[in-house]
Amino acid sequence: MTLKSIMGASLATIALTLAACNSGSTDVPHEVTKVDVKPVLGTFGIATENMDTSVAPGENFYEFVNGGWLETMEIPSDRSRYGAFSVLADQSEKRVRGIIEAAAKNENPSADEKRIGDFYNAYLDTDQIEKSGLEPIQGALDRIRAAKTHGDILALMTDARLGLDSPVSPYVYIDAKDNDNYVVYLTQSGLSLPNRDYYFDTSDKGKKIISGYKKYVRTMLTEAGVSDAAERSKGIWSFEKSLAKGHWPRVKQRNRDLTYNKMSLEKLAKLAPGVEWSQMLDELGLGGQETVVVREKSAVQNAAKVFAETPVEVLKDYLTVSLIGGHAAYLPQKIDDAQFDFYGKTLRGQEEQRPRWKRAVSSVNGTLGEVVGKVYVAEHFPPNSKAQMKDLVENLRGSFKEGIDGLDWMADETKAQAQYKLKKFNPKIGYPDKWETYEGLNVDRDDLVGTVQSARKWSWEDSVAQIGQPIDRDEWGMTPQTVNAYYNSILNEIVFPAAILDAPFFDPNADPAVNYGGIGAVIGHEMGHGFDDQGRKSDGDGIQRDWWTAEDATAYEGRAKALAEQYSAFEPLPGENLDGNLGLGENIGDLTGVTMAYDAYRRSLNGKEAPVIDGYTGDQRFFMAWAQVWAIKWREAALSAQIKNGPHSPGEFRANGIVRNFGPWYDAFGITPEDAMYIPPEERVKIW
Repeated sequence: MTLKSIMGASLATIALTLAACNSGSTDVPHEVTKVDVKPVLGTFGIATENMDTSVAPGENFYEFVNGGWLETMEIPSDRSRYGAFSVLADQSEKRVRGIIEAAAKNENPSADEKRIGDFYNAYLDTDQIEKSGLEPIQGALDRIRAAKTHGDILALMTDARLGLDSPVSPYVYIDAKDNDNYVVYLTQSGLSLPNRDYYFDTSDKGKKIISGYKKYVRTMLTEAGVSDAAERSKGIWSFEKSLAKGHWPRVKQRNRDLTYNKMSLEKLAKLAPGVEWSQMLDELGLGGQETVVVREKSAVQNAAKVFAETPVEVLKDYLTVSLIGGHAAYLPQKIDDAQFDFYGKTLRGQEEQRPRWKRAVSSVNGTLGEVVGKVYVAEHFPPNSKAQMKDLVENLRGSFKEGIDGLDWMADETKAQAQYKLKKFNPKIGYPDKWETYEGLNVDRDDLVGTVQSARKWSWEDSVAQIGQPIDRDEWGMTPQTVNAYYNSILNEIVFPAAILDAPFFDPNADPAVNYGGIGAVIGHEMGHGFDDQGRKSDGDGIQRDWWTAEDATAYEGRAKALAEQYSAFEPLPGENLDGNLGLGENIGDLTGVTMAYDAYRRSLNGKEAPVIDGYTGDQRFFMAWAQVWAIKWREAALSAQIKNGPHSPGEFRANGIVRNFGPWYDAFGITPEDAMYIPPEERVKIW
């Protein structure tokens, strides 16, 4: 993880996936209305041509709904996986491309249009990139080569413009236990492979990845003109492996009780000697900070020790690889190709690099996303979609309220706190109320690397400037054109960008059962993150504290453990099982989402029965919609990486793993003990 990758990010507190919410009405809202306009998919919102009705729902529900699509769909050569999210991402990407190219072609552009067009065109100008060679980063390479001390290395690692890797990365975000103030967090970092486990994987797959990474390091050193690259690459591997030994596993990193360690700089210096922490903060513009929050204490301690004991020459080689790799997309094609060969092909099984224009769109999005997003919303997000989403959110909130009241394992005092938290959920739907202007971010059509580095510096300084200021509760962690959603525990908010509010997740013209099974379950999923095994550790005001009775906490943990054990039994690839504890938060979110969305759907019928459409009942359509949104195909390497890195379970197990715990699904499809997916009622998990 580089400094660049965590600037201003709330990585420790935002649960990414899908959802939204507002005031807290518990009235039964609108009756089901007749579909008057043809939905995007099929006759009622499900692509029935994608089904495989030769598979019984109780044998494999995911394949029953998606089997035809799984059989015929070919993963695009520039993708490592492809599914429902990908379809919407492609749609958003095409729309954004149109916005960007219109700005680039405007002969009398506004200041924003000029910045968009200049950045996009600079990214596409491969002739200039080839002509420039390494010259755009030569100054940084010279600085690295001139370094003589660990202090010099630290100064390079903290130069926000360069985005270099560092054994410990700082970021600025809201204090989880004092959320009226921003604070500096320190987190383990510095690995080039996805997590610590890759460094010690002796399987054939693991050996192939390690071999590929070592080859990549040698290539980057050679391109930088480093002599004896093969021998010197060994030092980099040894350095990273030593860091990896101290890194916390991903499951441990999830535990919020362990990852909030607030301390003075004096205490930090005693805990982790080996890094001049005051120098680090001064270099980052954070001088004067008296306290920091250390996320992984022992890992930070180990990182400081490894840093101090590693020769400067090895650290210089490490930074050289980091510099070239971090700029590969803006350097000659042979460097870009070498990076893709490892990170794309070897790690994810991707056959071809994504077209340059797609990567240009992504880069503009990542740098000037809200400028683009403002246009995206105006052109592609109808106001009635936001209004319908608000209604859906309140339906889900009402169902969740009743669900909490009906829990037989939770004491009244804990229920009161849970209800308070639910009432305080703040939904953000579609787009922010105020837009980022990126004032001071300079774009130079003739200097792509300079523009990228300027953007990195701007982003970091924008983050640092928050310290001492009031909390910006209007800020979004995603742009409107992002196909995703998230829950943020510190602000107790659920956020749904505009781009996910489209079929198959949401279609204003689809049958209501489909919208409840799609976006309704997504809304419930994000609400569920507020009450998952880690989200439950913050209260309704977003303060991390224990508001549970000991008995209720024990009862909750028992239910969560049962769900984790179910998922750990799933084996997506031979010999590669899911880790139910790593994916526990997401799976609790899914279970909560389906439970609440189904209840909200039934309440919306106001006691009436839904019509049968194309031979399917309303309940059947609800569950089919749930399975439809998780349709996805993987390349084996990408699936293996997902199993290792999580936290989201692959689509088949998100779809099947939840419904088999939910009684109404059994009733809807007549599932019996003879069916493969059947679980006895006493073994089904219900949390909320």
